[in-house]
Amino acid sequence: MNELDLHHIFELGLILVMIAAGITAIAKKFKKPYPIALVIVGAIIGLAKIPVLEPLKEFITEGEIFNFVIITLFLPALLGEAALKLPFSHLKENKEPILALAFGGTFLSTLIIGFSTMWLFDFSLPTAFVFAALMSATDPVSVLSIFKSVGVKKRLATVIEGESLFNDGLAVVLFNISAFYLLSYIDQGFAGLGHGIWEFITVVSLGLMIGGALGYGFSLLTKYFDDYPLEIIFSIILFYGAFLLAESVHASGVIAVVVAALIFGNYGAKIGMSPTTKLNINNFWDVAALLANSLVFLMVGLEITRINFFDKWGLIIIAIILVLIARSVAVYTSLLFIKNFPTPWKHIINWGGLKGSLSIALVLSLPRDFPGREEILILAFSVVLFSLVVQGLSIKPLLSLLGVNKKEEGNQEYEELIAERYRFETAIMEINKVKKNLLITDTVSKDIVNQYEQKLADLKNEITRLLHKYPDLKDKQQSILQKHSLYAEYEAIDNLLKEEIISSEVAEKEQERITNQLVNLKD
Repeated sequence: MNELDLHHIFELGLILVMIAAGITAIAKKFKKPYPIALVIVGAIIGLAKIPVLEPLKEFITEGEIFNFVIITLFLPALLGEAALKLPFSHLKENKEPILALAFGGTFLSTLIIGFSTMWLFDFSLPTAFVFAALMSATDPVSVLSIFKSVGVKKRLATVIEGESLFNDGLAVVLFNISAFYLLSYIDQGFAGLGHGIWEFITVVSLGLMIGGALGYGFSLLTKYFDDYPLEIIFSIILFYGAFLLAESVHASGVIAVVVAALIFGNYGAKIGMSPTTKLNINNFWDVAALLANSLVFLMVGLEITRINFFDKWGLIIIAIILVLIARSVAVYTSLLFIKNFPTPWKHIINWGGLKGSLSIALVLSLPRDFPGREEILILAFSVVLFSLVVQGLSIKPLLSLLGVNKKEEGNQEYEELIAERYRFETAIMEINKVKKNLLITDTVSKDIVNQYEQKLADLKNEITRLLHKYPDLKDKQQSILQKHSLYAEYEAIDNLLKEEIISSEVAEKEQERITNQLVNLKD
């Protein structure tokens, strides 16, 4: 590859980032789930003939490029970012539903889809179970980004996050076994069944061991350095190193990254990271995840337009219904014996089992001569498109319908009082401005201003009563004030440093103290 080619690839990449950033910014401004907006716009760009973007479309939609970008470049970062911030305590508190969904739900869904497609579509055994593994993966990239954008209760979010991280690793293992080993195991009879089970255990166990060892090793390393830029570099090496090392020995790279990041984000943060380091590592991965998510979903939209759906509508509709039924059976069966798990949450987890970029990347990684590859490709892309657009857009209304994302007690009343107060204060400001410009005397304006001030006094009493009635509301408001005051303190120190009133040593010490208070406030 010559210098000109590299320059062209960089240009195409920059154009892709600009488009993704623009769409994400607009979606966030209007408080809409940005992954869905990106998929839809990506599909529109893919279908439209825009001469300037044709080279970009051709480059991105090459199967090898898409597969490399999604699986090798972005997946470790996205998995690592999600697992890094997931507290062990939250996982421990919710281990029953997470394990039930990630293991029981995944296996059950794979079996239902696998045997059903053999019967309905006349697929061969490997083809049926490759498709089943693809459709049993609740892609963490899709699930986490959409659920973060709509907002759900902390425990429900933990279960959804935990399931998507571990389910994903198991689905990838099942995909690889189905695609490359299943027929040889069947030919061996019962011995082959034993080999298959042993292969599964080996791949998962090796992933756990590699992730655990690297996570523990890098956690110890943080004890010897109090330097957040260096520790951010450690986290990058850890996530990608765990993934690539595990994949090189035919273990689960996904499981290795998740375990490594969990240990690094919990044990490593506890023994070796200052609050400043924790805050900066989290901020770095927030930015990296937003960029990766934006590019992933735009690429999914572009890639989907390459598939010809038009003569397969019957198969597509049956496949979508089948995947939805399998997901429902898997969720409700696996959670059947979990105590104190609200039924509305089960509905959300069921409908929120989204498919996404990982399913597309995996199916594109199949060898060109794999039996039934084109059929799997068409069905997988169709289910992913339905999942992201139809299910993704309907999650927020479903949350509201089921009352899952209700606001805190007193929040509605508080917001109404704040809105009134803002109205009245703005009105007084306007009166004073008009009075000054038009030289109106106090005698004329006094009565109107007094009316507004009386309303403000009544509102102040109402707000005080409400904060006494709902202490959590008061704590939340105090937390917001503390956060803003600490940001102001940080900026004040920065200004003193710029004016050379204090030394950089004193500024660094003071800003670290403020950063530590911010971290404690967030925790």
